[in-house]
Amino acid sequence: MKGRTDEEGIDPGTDKPTDDASVRGELESRRGGKNGDPQERTMIEQVLDPENLAAAWKRVKANKGAPGIDGMTIEDFPAFAREHWPRIARALMEGTYRPASVRRVWIAKPDGSKRPLGVPTVLDRVIQQAIAQVLGPLFEVGFSEHSYGFRPGRSAHMAVAEMEAGWKEGRRHAVDCDLKSFLDRSSYYTLVHGVSSKSCC
Repeated sequence: MKGRTDEEGIDPGTDKPTDDASVRGELESRRGGKNGDPQERTMIEQVLDPENLAAAWKRVKANKGAPGIDGMTIEDFPAFAREHWPRIARALMEGTYRPASVRRVWIAKPDGSKRPLGVPTVLDRVIQQAIAQVLGPLFEVGFSEHSYGFRPGRSAHMAVAEMEAGWKEGRRHAVDCDLKSFLDRSSYYTLVHGVSSKSCC
């Protein structure tokens, strides 16, 4: 793949950004393992894989979003990454990286109340997305086939279609429930030990 430049300006096989890619070419790390095989690399090496980081940056950039607590915008991030990414990648590899605090904002709800929302920094959003792209497929296989909430490739429309299929099969009851402020009120122990993936969503 050396020398290949994709539409986002990534050249995974070199140490240099392409001319039209500010941050995207800066998000790079050394491949580990024999022939770059994901099965022969550590998980953090897979997270820091140049192509995985390029995909993460592409997703974060497309989502846009407000600055985090550091005030850095999507537009500001390329220059920051050019200067600081080697240090950040090293900290991630060594396990010494610490995310920044999350900026709290309040979103108005239809009933007049407000919902708290945390806005991470752009850097942390890129790192989070890169991690999710590696971990997601590992956890996805453990979810129930009837689970549709916040699942890749699934939607509320698909859940409705399944309910319609159940109706045709003679089922006449459906349960809709929402745990109010669940994440705000649940302890770490409950989140880790008390909720199985198959009981969620």
